Amino acid sequence: MTGSVPARVFEHKQIWQLSRTAFEAAAALIADAERPHQPELIIGIDRGGRDLATALSWHLHVPAVMIAARHNLSDEIALPAIGTVTVDLSPLGNRTACRVLVADDIAGSGQTLAVTRGLLGARFSAAGIRTAVLCRNAGSAQAPDTWIWDVADWVTFPWEPPPGGPAVPLPFPDRARHP
Repeated sequence: MTGSVPARVFEHKQIWQLSRTAFEAAAALIADAERPHQPELIIGIDRGGRDLATALSWHLHVPAVMIAARHNLSDEIALPAIGTVTVDLSPLGNRTACRVLVADDIAGSGQTLAVTRGLLGARFSAAGIRTAVLCRNAGSAQAPDTWIWDVADWVTFPWEPPPGGPAVPLPFPDRARHP
């Protein structure tokens, strides 16, 4: 997909750091929020969504598959998103499911989730596709179905290298959010 890209919001006040303990609590909250929708397959957007998809698979007792989707050219802090999202659905093979949960680390501009959801809608029932992320940037064009933190600055996740400067811990999660 190309075209205008919704702007992510970076207030440049701090870099947020997600601890492993807060991540595990957040994954449990997302699983509890998504359990009533009875997903049959978790699709993780690799790399950022790998850990969340794996945790959700464990909590919900359903299989997880990782697909590739990319919106940034690098992992540089506060890098603006480009207008192209590339998605590789080939790891799904010939899998079928009625209810799918797509997991990623963050909805920055919202484009990666939107493009992925659209492509999956051609394969699965569009009504059965839900999205969940750990963080939603204040500039995201659309909200995922479930998320934990609203952010307006860069977030460093436990599976990423430390930011190389001071970081502020994200607050311990207490609830899942919905649009």
